[in-house]
Amino acid sequence: MNKLRVVGVGITAAAVLTLTACGSGSGSSNNASSSSMAPSSSMSAPMTSAGATGSPDGVTTNADVFGPACSQLPQGSAPGSLDSMGPQPVASAASTNPLLTKLVAAVKATNLVDTLNSQEAITVFAPADPAFAALGDAKFNELAGKPAELAPILQYHVVGKRYDAKGLAAAGSVDTLNTAGGPVKIEGSGDNMTINGAKILCGNIPTKNATVFVIDKVLTPGTNK
Repeated sequence: MNKLRVVGVGITAAAVLTLTACGSGSGSSNNASSSSMAPSSSMSAPMTSAGATGSPDGVTTNADVFGPACSQLPQGSAPGSLDSMGPQPVASAASTNPLLTKLVAAVKATNLVDTLNSQEAITVFAPADPAFAALGDAKFNELAGKPAELAPILQYHVVGKRYDAKGLAAAGSVDTLNTAGGPVKIEGSGDNMTINGAKILCGNIPTKNATVFVIDKVLTPGTNK
């Protein structure tokens, strides 16, 4: 995890503030643009129980995915579907997710694709496109031109351990790669869970090396310190 933290902070390329975007077909690095992801029909299925604290390793399946926006994912084996994203590392998987185009653009601009893809087990809180739209174009473009300011924000959306929803609920709060930003607070459970107050639009999305939670807000470091 230290490796990821160092890479994020040292980024000098122009950055765009989107950490998990998926509607974008282009990949900033190697496989990001070539990966295909297709959600299966089980996307909107309720979470299956795996004990009070969830899966010990935070790994989920298509049957565990939940949330009101999961139905917006492509079905079957189409790019951006659950079946397509599952075998891909997280940045590559996100690159075709229609809910995460802005986040994906930010990750590519900051050269974090390979870094995220190389991690063994992480949790990603991925702001959906409307979350970035709420910032306004001016703010978004400003951050895109200031990678030193963008990197800590992106890091605040990545946890250096893999959690499923039940694991997050049991933890109550989790530290991110941006430790200076303070812990992220988890409240509620299931469909009522929030991440620093952000609602989960589609959670427990499985990828090869990460469990992804699409959320409705961009998280701000330092808000829970």
